[in-house]
Amino acid sequence: MSDVARMGGTNGVSASPLRGIKDYIIGLAVVAVVMFIVIPMPPMLLDLFMGLNLAFALVVLLIVLYSAKPTEFSLFPTVLLVATVFSLALNVSSARLILADGRDFQGRMILAFSDFVVGGTRPGQPENLGIVIGLLLLIVFIAVQLAVITKGATRISEVAARFALDGMPVKMMAIDAELSSGIISEEEAQKRKTQVQKESDFYASMDGASKFISGYVKVGIFIILLEMIAGMIIGMTMLDMAPGEAVQTYIRLAIGDGLVTQLPTFLISTAMGIVVTRAASTGALAEQASKQFTISARVYWIGAAVFFVLALLPGFPTVVILPLAGLMGFAAYVVGRKQKAEESFSQMMAKSGEAAKKSKEETGEIPPVVPLDTLSLELGYGLIPLVDKEKGADLLERVQGVRRQSALELGLVIPKVHIMDNISLDPSEYCFKIKGVDVGRGRIRLGHFLCLVPGMVSEEIPGEQTVDPAFGLPALWVREEKRDDAERAGYTVVDPPSIIATHLTEIIKRNAADILGMQETQAMMDALRGKYPAVVDEVMRPELGIPVVKIQKILHGLLRERVSIRNMVTILEAIAEYAPLSKNVWFLVEKVRQALGSQICHQYADEDRRLRVLTIAPELEQKIFDCKVETPSGPICALDPPTRQAWIRAVNKAFLAVRNRGFLPVVLCSEQARLLVRNSTDRELPELAVLSVQEIAQDILPEAVGMIKLEGGES
Repeated sequence: MSDVARMGGTNGVSASPLRGIKDYIIGLAVVAVVMFIVIPMPPMLLDLFMGLNLAFALVVLLIVLYSAKPTEFSLFPTVLLVATVFSLALNVSSARLILADGRDFQGRMILAFSDFVVGGTRPGQPENLGIVIGLLLLIVFIAVQLAVITKGATRISEVAARFALDGMPVKMMAIDAELSSGIISEEEAQKRKTQVQKESDFYASMDGASKFISGYVKVGIFIILLEMIAGMIIGMTMLDMAPGEAVQTYIRLAIGDGLVTQLPTFLISTAMGIVVTRAASTGALAEQASKQFTISARVYWIGAAVFFVLALLPGFPTVVILPLAGLMGFAAYVVGRKQKAEESFSQMMAKSGEAAKKSKEETGEIPPVVPLDTLSLELGYGLIPLVDKEKGADLLERVQGVRRQSALELGLVIPKVHIMDNISLDPSEYCFKIKGVDVGRGRIRLGHFLCLVPGMVSEEIPGEQTVDPAFGLPALWVREEKRDDAERAGYTVVDPPSIIATHLTEIIKRNAADILGMQETQAMMDALRGKYPAVVDEVMRPELGIPVVKIQKILHGLLRERVSIRNMVTILEAIAEYAPLSKNVWFLVEKVRQALGSQICHQYADEDRRLRVLTIAPELEQKIFDCKVETPSGPICALDPPTRQAWIRAVNKAFLAVRNRGFLPVVLCSEQARLLVRNSTDRELPELAVLSVQEIAQDILPEAVGMIKLEGGES
């Protein structure tokens, strides 16, 4: 055996046994369908296959209903052919059994359908009335399928195929034109051409496949007539049946056989009609119906009025007409509310767009080239009142205040926050995005206030349990009339605009490094050059080798640990001083931090200038330093997994113990270990502040409030 054969293929992956089984099953099934026409079938097997035929037709119809595009079910023409042949084989087999067995026929599916349609006769009715009614119903059923559904679907298939074939060259030329102009890539052009070819082939196949259904319906009529006429002749001449018994037996069985074999075909014909009539539609049928039947509330109001008038006229069934009028009135009310909300939303966003356009025209601001906003706030339509100035909303002013506060605290000028609508959000939901990436979201209940639980409260206020979106603290939603009660009980009460503003502040602090781009860094350097040209020129001189991108990375390193970059002069002076020693970003970040030591210490110190610190056991700090591994982005601590888990548990335990005492803990370690300690805890404890001894200012008094060591004294 060759190597390829042993491996199961040229790529070394063994062939799936299930795939081979599927191939055999499909082949045997197609052959069996053809053989059913020739080989007699027992009644039990006939019932089984008739049930499968009905179930298969129902599944095909549901697949068509829930397909987003007509061509999504590209196998439909082949399925239509197989289903038609299968139904024909079952029809021939059932006709054979009916003609052979007569009154002794045992096919339960056919008998059940015939009993359901024909039924019995009530006292006083003619004996064969059920037979006549069942026969008439079968004729109507076949006529509807043949003259309405199948004929209409066949005609639409012909037109769709002709237009698809005629329009294919024009579509191909349009794709080539877009490719030549650079609007689309070559891959996109090839993809769209394949789709056009696929649609053309699909509708051409549907045009031919639709003829199978119409042909089978005609053959089905012939088989039903054959069962009736030939069955009565056989029954009276060969089976010694009375004429009345022969008529009742074979017509009854023919009716049941016609229904049980034509019903799956009726479902397949309906599916075919749905496919070819949705040529210009995309999306599931239920989604299209929901959207297009709620375009105008006026339609339902008029309909409700008409039905209400009908209910008042004599002779009409009021008990039926009046509820329908009420149902249409309710539908009109629901659709009207939806339209009003959408119109209000559109008007609000139009006003916002006009105001932004006017502001740009007044300030002469040039629109950004990059389509993604640096920082954006997306609102569900239910939160639009928060930005409506005409109704006294002050969210825009709150956002502007957050930008000013961030500029003072972090030294980073935040770009304008683009506030826009997003229909994919829930009506009460909002979402912050930085350069198109979701960085935080929350929910607002208008007409309510958010009550935070700071600690002990004098009394419990009833409300809806929730979580503060900015810090994840437990909170309550209470109604406006309960605001004073909540404040008296000791809750911290926050209104909806303040919730979003606070969340925005926290988003900026956590993601300041992602907001600061190279263009913003260059703008900061240009602004500083006007007042401090010597400092900027020293840093930017070519022989020093510090480009703008490296300054940006240094500022990123500071912002990630929430160190303000407002003192840019000191930052640049530190870079100019230590850049000749090393160009490594992490090295320069550490030296800049030491130059900003007084600023950093006062950020965490108490009013009496005491800095509560956690120290690290010497042997543990040495172990961390010994596990140092150099990477292109800086050194990291490569502790083994068990030791790292024990290290994180020890840091978290010491951190919580000090914070529960009311202090803001800071980890203090040596200069060599500071970055390693920070990197090793950044994922699990992002808010942990880590300082080196060299960063402690002279006017700051460090006070040790705990020591971090592994449990059991393990080092």
